[in-house]
Amino acid sequence: MSDKQEWRKQYRNLVEAPIEDQTKAPYYGPKCKEELDEMKMPYEDYCRAVFAPGHEMGKPEALKGIRWMSTTMYIFTPHSVANLAELGAEVYKFEMPRMGDPMKHTSPFNEAYLYPLHDTRPMTGTGFGFMNANPNEYYVSIDYHIEEMKEPFYRIVKMSDGLTECYRPGTFDRWKQSYRYLIELNPRFIYVWGGGFGYGPKVFGGSYDILGQAHAGLASVTGHHEFMGGHCTKHSNWCIDWYSGTQITFGILAALHWRRKTGLGTMIEFSQVQAATRCLGHTAPLYGRFGIVRQRWGNWDTQLCVHGIILCGKSDYPDAINPQDRLEARYAMISAFQDADFKALCEVIKKPDLYSKYAKFKDRVEAEAQVEIYAELEKWAADKSRSEVVRTLQNAGLLAEPVMNDREVYECEHYRQRGTVRWMEDPLFGDILVQGTYSAGLMSKTPRRLYWIWRPVGADNVKFYHELLGYPISKVQEWYDKAWI
Repeated sequence: MSDKQEWRKQYRNLVEAPIEDQTKAPYYGPKCKEELDEMKMPYEDYCRAVFAPGHEMGKPEALKGIRWMSTTMYIFTPHSVANLAELGAEVYKFEMPRMGDPMKHTSPFNEAYLYPLHDTRPMTGTGFGFMNANPNEYYVSIDYHIEEMKEPFYRIVKMSDGLTECYRPGTFDRWKQSYRYLIELNPRFIYVWGGGFGYGPKVFGGSYDILGQAHAGLASVTGHHEFMGGHCTKHSNWCIDWYSGTQITFGILAALHWRRKTGLGTMIEFSQVQAATRCLGHTAPLYGRFGIVRQRWGNWDTQLCVHGIILCGKSDYPDAINPQDRLEARYAMISAFQDADFKALCEVIKKPDLYSKYAKFKDRVEAEAQVEIYAELEKWAADKSRSEVVRTLQNAGLLAEPVMNDREVYECEHYRQRGTVRWMEDPLFGDILVQGTYSAGLMSKTPRRLYWIWRPVGADNVKFYHELLGYPISKVQEWYDKAWI
């Protein structure tokens, strides 16, 4: 019997019992004045109180007590482990000595570098491309594939709950560090492999976000249709890296739950290409039933109309120095696919004939109809700014929002109040604007939190080798001199 069923049974027994017996039953109302005050709050005030930004540090951590090993690189698999660290797990990120994660060497247009990468490379910094994917982790340098460093590697396996790796399939097996070897050392161990294709005909294929977008068919349905002058398009942000990492975290949490029930570990094999196919919605069923290959449809929607993005004639910032403000702040999202909403939209743009022609949803969702409808919308918006279009439609009770750039997101009061975008003081780098950790789902009792963004290569070697594993400092220094750590 589930907890909910048990609660209902007890409640039914309570209300059906004689009055004199009801006082003996469990009480499910407020148990103190604080809970009573919370019950009296309006719902929005209650949410503001329990999710208040800045109060995360004083609350428990959901995954405190979990220790995880991360032999990951770039964005995809590191993000899967960062989710654990943000929820309280003790995560050790293993990097190759002196070099570190290759992602540390990337930055937009190679312009901005932060704290020096390593004490042996004082002129090399860490790029902004490394942001967000590895917070709250302890940084350990170790060449874990050489025989001399196998012993400390195996020792931490016995003390940990799991490991995530991203090497070509079979690499860790050749090094005798794969699941079937580590499970002998720790039967409760959870082993995660994340990569491009996984086992199968393309087992040795690599893994990059663009590979996932391309090989899964996602890029083929992204971008404008050919009749609009479009072509297949790669999403500028590494969306499949971030998406795949989140999916791996979901699998890890399920594996931890399974282990609580059985006491046993498990292996998770995650193909990034396979994950990208999940984003394609109706694409496969449509082809399977009708043989139709899904096409690109740009900023419109093949299943809803009106439900898309239009170009307005004027910028909200015509005198701005930044071209993204001056030229790009002209797009607005409009949603009016219900018949009544479409009628209201046609009244706003003064096109009653358009509503007469496409009054029914099934008529206006057709491709030819959408071409005509969106052309009329952009014609109406040709002499208006983005904010004017949004304000006019919202005043008419329709759903409309501006397509915002990064600066506007940063300045948005909605995000500020929720703590989605905020400044933090990193122990090494000082003030940094962050959005990754706090943009995930809010949790009232065990919220995510951010302690630090990252650390230099090997920053926590003493903590790891000496304090945790018990090696003398002289041994740690010896390994360092030999470039094994």
